[in-house]
Amino acid sequence: MELQIAPTIPARRSLFRSDAAQRLLAFAALIVLFIVFSVASPNFLQFNNMVGILLATAVNGVLALGVTYVIITGGIDLSIGTVMTFAAVMTGVFITNWELPVLIGILGGIGAGMFAGAINGVVIAKMKIPPFIATLGMMYVAKGLALIISQLKPIYFNGAPEFREIAMGSIIGGVLPQFEVPNAVLIMFGAAIVASLILTRTILGRYTFAIGSNEEATRLSGVNVDRWKIAVYTLTGTFAGIGGVIMAARLNSAQPALGQGYELDAIAAVVIGGTSLSGGEGTILGTVIGAFVLSVLTNGLRILSVPQEWQTVVTGAIVILAVYLDILRRRQS
Repeated sequence: MELQIAPTIPARRSLFRSDAAQRLLAFAALIVLFIVFSVASPNFLQFNNMVGILLATAVNGVLALGVTYVIITGGIDLSIGTVMTFAAVMTGVFITNWELPVLIGILGGIGAGMFAGAINGVVIAKMKIPPFIATLGMMYVAKGLALIISQLKPIYFNGAPEFREIAMGSIIGGVLPQFEVPNAVLIMFGAAIVASLILTRTILGRYTFAIGSNEEATRLSGVNVDRWKIAVYTLTGTFAGIGGVIMAARLNSAQPALGQGYELDAIAAVVIGGTSLSGGEGTILGTVIGAFVLSVLTNGLRILSVPQEWQTVVTGAIVILAVYLDILRRRQS
């Protein structure tokens, strides 16, 4: 009888103490923020401002998708912001400096991010360097390479006007002009769907959760943990590459000094969305919600003319609260 009853107990607990609880809390916080800022300022709910929030979420959202995988494994990636910049610079080199077709430049930029992610994975899995140190090193390497390759100057895409349309054009606007939404937003949602399918429907997703839940048990089960760790960090680098292409297209230039600090926003979005820093738990939907919480908060505080430094303080306090809630949830379970 005990063998039959035991499985039902964790299932009942998971209904209230799983990451779903924090994900619902994040969604509730998003709704509350919308209500508060809508009441505080009539400009908040204007269509142009809503589009601005979506566009502000696009790059950070894509970066956060990649970081979700790493954090679920119990790791961290501090390099994703500067890898994004490195990918943007490489895109500029391919399209502007080498005058290659736009498609080749895009694939080259994404490939640059993928390569940096693979290096992170090899250093962590094979050299056994802690993820914090390995990705911190890559953060500086990617930043330095972006500055060296660009010769400290922005790379503009004036010779390829169609490149900007990738992020700032609007497929929806061609059909419904009154609801013109930048393509960057559609790319983010498309990337989120793909990321969710990978996480929930593929062997990579299953091993991502397994490694984060109990890495040693996964290894003893015969799984090549090192290989799957490399795959996870490579995938994270791929999302950084996509984010770099979107950022370059949005600005119509590759800015080599841009990028540092984006990794903190991405990690914050993942944590707010319910992914546990201890590993083994997390969802793509929660990450998307977390990214929107940050964007709505920043946008609303800006509309209310709250100084930038106080915006940063509020964001930091919310991240600390999200981590504390995760700790309480794990203690209870």
